[in-house]
Amino acid sequence: MNTTVIQSLYIVAFALFIYGLMGLTGPRTAVRGNMIAAAGMGVAVIATLMTPGLGNWWLILLGVAIGTAVGVPAARRVKMTAMPQMVALFNGVGGGAIALIAWVEFRSSAGFAHEAAYVAVASLFAAIVGSASFWGSNIAFGKLQEILPGRPISVGRLQQPLNLLVLLAAVACGVSIVVGGTSEWLMVGLLVTSSVLGLLVVLPIGGADMPVVISLLNAATGLSAAAMGLALANTALIVAGMIVGASGSILTRLMAKAMNRSIPAIVAGGFGGGAVAGAVEAGDRAVRQTSAGDAAIQMAFARQVIIVPGYGLAVAQAQHAVRQLSSLLEEKGVSVYYAIHPVAGRMPGHMNVLLAEADVPYDRLREMDQINGEFTRTDVALVIGANDVTNPAARTDQASPIYGMPILDVDESKSIIVLKRSMRPGFAGVDNELYYNPKTAMLFGDAKSSVTEIAEELKAL
Repeated sequence: MNTTVIQSLYIVAFALFIYGLMGLTGPRTAVRGNMIAAAGMGVAVIATLMTPGLGNWWLILLGVAIGTAVGVPAARRVKMTAMPQMVALFNGVGGGAIALIAWVEFRSSAGFAHEAAYVAVASLFAAIVGSASFWGSNIAFGKLQEILPGRPISVGRLQQPLNLLVLLAAVACGVSIVVGGTSEWLMVGLLVTSSVLGLLVVLPIGGADMPVVISLLNAATGLSAAAMGLALANTALIVAGMIVGASGSILTRLMAKAMNRSIPAIVAGGFGGGAVAGAVEAGDRAVRQTSAGDAAIQMAFARQVIIVPGYGLAVAQAQHAVRQLSSLLEEKGVSVYYAIHPVAGRMPGHMNVLLAEADVPYDRLREMDQINGEFTRTDVALVIGANDVTNPAARTDQASPIYGMPILDVDESKSIIVLKRSMRPGFAGVDNELYYNPKTAMLFGDAKSSVTEIAEELKAL
């Protein structure tokens, strides 16, 4: 009877997972979908705690208490600009937990001595992937948080052979265990080499690729959880892990496509965060500057304005000021839309979430494929950050590292206003040709302050 109840609860949990995931497809249902999926996880945890023979209740309760005490305040206090870092950390914690579970299973079964071969193989696979994901996610966090340099860190041509050597060492430890090795040092060696592998794989990847890397590591963590579920005969882990692995893999592919980058090329590293040759700081090219007053006049007499948000908007927390600006323009009869590039910001949906927080109507948001045809009919494009996703070099300069990447066709607008703190390049480390376009005017300063000044000037017109 107890087994029947547990399996029934698992079925309920899976249904809630899938229904909640369906809700995440749109901003109007995302919060509800998240709550439904969280309820499903709660049901799955309760079902697992009902497993016959489960002991050490005080340790379980202690873990729940510590996790709640750390997780809830962190999630409530994190700024939207730091959300990608938090995603990286939470993903890493999941991978680390899987690796620790595999270690515990190794110890409790005396090196899988009396377990079926598939249990050992699945556990060791989970340990390798979980450990690599944990340390790789920490490196991704460090790069996004600018604790570590955003540029690629590698040993040059030796990087890939070194990665392969470390991977083979981890696999060798695993094979030794599968064929009968029971020494705990074999398991420790597997965990250590897997951890080193995670560091070596992510360190050479530049900052521009970090959003894709986070998604890829998320998919890897899901697969490790599914493998551990197979070893433990835990249905909840298998299903949840496969959902995470599949969704993370799909998202990784979509993001790589949006950047015109192959996943192997991303993992090979060496792109983004490097020094920029010939940047404007060298004074070799001039840019045209504007003022808040002139920008307000341009937009007030426009028929259509497209706002292009990027990481600069997130850093300045300018979403509410932008919402106020668009409302003022609409009162003057100006059509206002928002152009959303798939990899704008530092994680998928970053801009959507920011604008939703400011109650920007969802029907005003346009994905890249929808909005690109509108730029030729647009009087003013207001670019807030969004360095790499607006760079015309992606279409015209075959020598550019971002050549071939789909971009927003901002340069086809009749006039362009760019809000930036300085002329520093974006995360890809590539100078933006848009800034030297004769139609472009730069308004330097904090994005929130600049947007607020433009709004005040609009009120006076």
